[in-house]
Amino acid sequence: MFPLVLLAGGLATRLYPVTHNVPKSMLEIAGKPFIAHQLELLKKNNIEKVVICAGRLGEQILDYVGNGEKFDLDVKYSFDGEKLLGTGGAIKKALNLIENEFFIMYGDSYLDIDFNAINKYFNRFGKLGLMTVLKNENLWDKSNIIFKDGKLLKYDKRNYLPEMNYIDFGLGIVKKESFNLFNGIDEFDLADLYMKLLEKNELIGYEVFNRFYEIGSFKGIEETEKYLKNK
Repeated sequence: MFPLVLLAGGLATRLYPVTHNVPKSMLEIAGKPFIAHQLELLKKNNIEKVVICAGRLGEQILDYVGNGEKFDLDVKYSFDGEKLLGTGGAIKKALNLIENEFFIMYGDSYLDIDFNAINKYFNRFGKLGLMTVLKNENLWDKSNIIFKDGKLLKYDKRNYLPEMNYIDFGLGIVKKESFNLFNGIDEFDLADLYMKLLEKNELIGYEVFNRFYEIGSFKGIEETEKYLKNK
């Protein structure tokens, strides 16, 4: 199974003042820090190696998770430093800790799906990237994808089109070499990488059918806590 990069370096301003002194990953959800739920989910999906991209207050994550031994995982860290690099830049900085292909997941997402099936699907194609997609119809967040007949046709987080009825589910796979598209650029978003890969016909879509849960908003926290308590 591919290793996974967990993006946990955001400022979480939508949750202020709750996250003023605590990183979003360390918020207590259903009895324990949210990142514990994520790491347990990854272990259940047979992932063994995790790289956490951390930023402000990231030392709290390091103190809690450590080397990952208590989760039966191998965990390493990459810190943004003084300047936020964006999600894409944070991954690029961590590439020396990462093997050729790897999963990417956001630090505020709980994605209860079959990672192994996605891993196998990606291996069937000779592409640089994969994006999981969910039919959304603007239900959980604003749709940003056109996906038809199993093909990813359009992805744009900034410019909405009426034909967009899918959303980026929040789990991707990329090959390390895809970051060659950003040689000389250190600060960019993961969305920019996905858009470039799609332009070059190097990004495939994988449709999932379970909804995502997230703790990026107070409503999301409430829904996620309810889901995890009932699991």
